[in-house]
Amino acid sequence: MKQGNLLLAQSGGATAVINASAAGVIRQAIESKSFDKITCAHFGMNGILKEDFFDVSDLTANDLDLLAKTPASAFGSCRYKLPNFEQDSEIYKNIASVFERHNITCLTYNGGNDSMDTCAKLAAYFEKINFPCKVIGVPKTVDNDLVNTHYCPGYGSASKYIATTLEEIALDTAVYEKGRITVCEIMGRDTGWLTAACSVATLCGKGPDLIYLPEKTFDEDSFLQDAERVYRQKGHCLVAVSEGVRNEYGYVGANDILDSFDHVQLGGVAAKLSNMVSKRLNISTRAIDLSLPQRAAAHILSLRDQQDAILCGKYAVQLALDGLSGVMASLSVKDGMTVCESVDLATVANAVRLVPKNYISEDGAHITQDFLHYVLPLIDGEVQLEYKHGIPHYFDSSKLKRF
Repeated sequence: MKQGNLLLAQSGGATAVINASAAGVIRQAIESKSFDKITCAHFGMNGILKEDFFDVSDLTANDLDLLAKTPASAFGSCRYKLPNFEQDSEIYKNIASVFERHNITCLTYNGGNDSMDTCAKLAAYFEKINFPCKVIGVPKTVDNDLVNTHYCPGYGSASKYIATTLEEIALDTAVYEKGRITVCEIMGRDTGWLTAACSVATLCGKGPDLIYLPEKTFDEDSFLQDAERVYRQKGHCLVAVSEGVRNEYGYVGANDILDSFDHVQLGGVAAKLSNMVSKRLNISTRAIDLSLPQRAAAHILSLRDQQDAILCGKYAVQLALDGLSGVMASLSVKDGMTVCESVDLATVANAVRLVPKNYISEDGAHITQDFLHYVLPLIDGEVQLEYKHGIPHYFDSSKLKRF
């Protein structure tokens, strides 16, 4: 028996496997034969409020395979902060009206911390007014900072890209007898999961000499001493630093601009540290910001990451079909195998999982073996892409029917 229409929405910063989760949702919804129509919101919550949807009910297996290999949010994303119901009840009423008009009985919302907050609020509202729509969260973030999940889809592929890139940079910076101190800036506002991943390159003999995460207070004098010591020993030094490292006064790379969630915008910490090296040590330096490719590099997908992203999408639909709402599909590992479980959205929303202390060395400038044991399985395996004109061929949503 059909259960109305399913709606998928993507939110927040994209990842290389966010569309793999979408492919999992769509495939499971099609195979279940439980929905009249399967739709995707154009630009997430903004598309919901504007009633701008894609119809993906007729996507083929080949379409979904291509979608699962495509980076960025194929159906458009947003950074929409849903207010509390007490602050603005009209938005909630508008959303319910849209869902009623389009007979949406299941919403799968794919995103990170703030997106899970949106899911939790909507699920609570629908329950309060007895509205017949199940709300399921699908985890996504390269930052790997969602709680109550072994890791977040997107993190494995981003880690694979970062470790590879830092290995290649390390090789390049070592070609001269007298080199420089190179500082690489890696994403990570409040957690250093991504920056820690570059330590994988050291297993291949080439990687960063020093690694700094937000979980440890950044001391500028210690940094300069460590960088100069490595430089004097090797003739060059490669530093990896999270964009969100903080000294005793706050973010080292902060500026005065706030984003839509009132977060201080970060960026430029590599440039600041490079300038510091140049002025105080009088050593040639270079600043490198890995920037957006960290979350868009589908050409080096982790097979494990892609498979788990698909698994989360499929499981989210099954949770709704089983009658659950207000939960998130969570990943756990049992006997070396990835399995999905459901966790209460209220326990995930707005919480941040930091890199554990045992993953960081006492001096705060290196990563331990415990972290490597954690991350290596997550970057395992490669995905075979389709190529056209010598570059990867990706899914094109512009040809889909919108209504």
